[in-house]
Amino acid sequence: MKIIGKSIDKIDGMSVATGKPVYTDDLAAKDALVVKILRSPYAHAKIKNIDTKRALMIDGVECVLTYKDVPDTRFTLAGQSYPEPSPYDRLILEDTVRYIGDEVAIVAAVDEKTAVKAMKMIKVEYEVLEAVIDFEKATETDVLVHDSHRHTNFEIGMDREKNIVSTHDYTKGDVEKVINDCDVVVEETYYTQPQLHGMMETYRAYNYLDHTGRLVVVTSTQIPFHVRRHLSRALNLPSSKIRVIKPRIGGGFGGKQTACVEIFSALVTLKTGKPAKIIYDRRETLNCSTSRHAMKLHVKIGATKDGIIKAIDIDAISDTGAYGEHASTTFGLVGEKTMPMYNKLEASRFRGHVVYTNKMPAGAFRGYGATQGCFAVESTINMLANKLNIDPTEMRLKNIVKEGETSFAYDKTLNSVDLEKCILKGKELINWDEKYPCKDLGNGKVRSVGMALTMQGSGIAGIDTASSEIRLNDDGNYTLLVGSTDMGTGSDTILAQMACEILETTMDKVTVISADTDVVPYDPGSYASSTTYVTGMAVVKAATELREKIMEIGSQRLNVDKDHVEFDGEKVFIDNKSISVFDIAVDFTVGPQKNQLVGYASHGSPVSPPPFIAGFVETEIDKETGKVEIIDYVAVVDCGTVINKNLARVQVEGGIVQGIGMAMFEEIRFTESGQLDTNTFMQYKIPARCDVGNVIVDFVETHEPTGPFGAKSVGEVVVNTPLPAIQGAVFNGVGVRINTLPITPEKIFVEMNK
Repeated sequence: MKIIGKSIDKIDGMSVATGKPVYTDDLAAKDALVVKILRSPYAHAKIKNIDTKRALMIDGVECVLTYKDVPDTRFTLAGQSYPEPSPYDRLILEDTVRYIGDEVAIVAAVDEKTAVKAMKMIKVEYEVLEAVIDFEKATETDVLVHDSHRHTNFEIGMDREKNIVSTHDYTKGDVEKVINDCDVVVEETYYTQPQLHGMMETYRAYNYLDHTGRLVVVTSTQIPFHVRRHLSRALNLPSSKIRVIKPRIGGGFGGKQTACVEIFSALVTLKTGKPAKIIYDRRETLNCSTSRHAMKLHVKIGATKDGIIKAIDIDAISDTGAYGEHASTTFGLVGEKTMPMYNKLEASRFRGHVVYTNKMPAGAFRGYGATQGCFAVESTINMLANKLNIDPTEMRLKNIVKEGETSFAYDKTLNSVDLEKCILKGKELINWDEKYPCKDLGNGKVRSVGMALTMQGSGIAGIDTASSEIRLNDDGNYTLLVGSTDMGTGSDTILAQMACEILETTMDKVTVISADTDVVPYDPGSYASSTTYVTGMAVVKAATELREKIMEIGSQRLNVDKDHVEFDGEKVFIDNKSISVFDIAVDFTVGPQKNQLVGYASHGSPVSPPPFIAGFVETEIDKETGKVEIIDYVAVVDCGTVINKNLARVQVEGGIVQGIGMAMFEEIRFTESGQLDTNTFMQYKIPARCDVGNVIVDFVETHEPTGPFGAKSVGEVVVNTPLPAIQGAVFNGVGVRINTLPITPEKIFVEMNK
């Protein structure tokens, strides 16, 4: 292949690196109204009275909106295909607030200073209600986070009167019997914290009315078409009257799979007729958006004395906060993206609840439930290996699923997997056999190693469908139109590479137009690790169709049968006769009875082939203080055919750093009243370059028959392994297991000195 597999530079890389005006706020009109949100100081309260008169008297204030001024249709903000599995439990504004930071009023003014002044003039009388803060007690209290019916499109096991959003119960085999028959049984309980996305560009949107009166929304989002649908429902506005445009995005990580801000500024534009923009500051972004779901997970694993895993049993509870975006779907991946890796099972079970609390809502986050499940299951497998005195790499080699097998858990047929090679290559790169389990350095420090496996998915099987269009223009160049969202990942570049490979052309001859709901064909957006696999296959189909049309027209012009001609990207030819692509393009864009040559295709997959990673870490631990330093992190990735090695490597490196952050640094603290106490980067610590050691990435290429050129996804799977690998390394070094994230020096010190 000429283009696939090559490390092509990102097509937008120079514009981003040199600070060209490519982001949402760069595109906003200078006279756009500034929108600010007055927020609740209470975790749970009823608004008894709200007085906006003094705010409206301030010069430069355009409007102040309360729950009395907005539509009362309930909706979800989750970026999911319709009908969404998330409950319709939100209003734009409501007379009940459900967490500290919940929206109370919308203020729009000529500038930020005026808007902030107006917010301070709004007088709100609250009736403070008892709040549900501890998610483990959410089902036992008489306090209801939502006190009336909430619509769900599917039966997701909601029991609102117990604060249960969703119930999950998957069982295969006789779990109790198999576990009772096992030689060894280990079990442990784990806690994972809410993790904040921490993207560089905070949430923001800009709106205006075009010359026909349609609402135009320019927004930093992963889901333009879903945003259009959410706005249509929430604002009672036909979707034909809404256009959503996604410019460049300064990071998303799943946070921008939820439509946090677009409704507020859109409402102001509709009320005033004027352009408006909303930009969350960092505190709002951390405190008033969504986080990863906090979970409690109890894992029990049974095995034979020689290390064959026979049963995995997971019992979990997940905290969705005040609203239920992504509640049931995130939770389901805890079991679905962990247990299928081990295929000597005779029984598997995953059950539990997702509950409402009066805290900041949870939502989509890179890894999407698999991250929490991976930490718990892989940590327990490391625990099992230690109990049986078996090397954890050897334990896994005995149990892993192989190519062509159907997994016992969840019945997944795997057409592309080589976990064995991933493990063996990772062992070699980290020098495992020499370093396992640890080496005392003799200076109060010890170096130790740990490892873990993970899997994810590639798109959502049987649900998400993407479309693509590619045109041969009058100048002989191509325009590729896709609805997917490049959020810094380089997906526009990768999709262009696929088109170039099929059409045998060069990258400079393909212009990519993406993520404008008026211009491009439908795409659900960039989430669920779907862009390369799902949208990529649509691009391959569309480019193949266009190639066939070019060859058909070329053969007609040469007066020969299509089966006899060849195409080299520049011309259609046979022997010494040829016609150039340029001549074909001109011929079919000039004159009567002509049709421009266009390839169009849609693609959805009945399967979601998993990528895999074997992750290895070497740590250095100070035995006096408990401080942990990362020396090396090795990730060996099976993502099928690697379309662009540089961009794939960057994805892996970034995900590993995010995983290290969740494992070691990113601590969330709530006060007893429900106030998020870590809502700035002064308190909420994300890792810097000096904190992550040497990151080594390698690939084991397999061929996925259902993917474009054999490719699978790589965007999400990368975040999962650091949590259990680091936990295992700490145990191997100092003999303590930290089961509540993050793994801090204080926790290690306390456990070592018990």
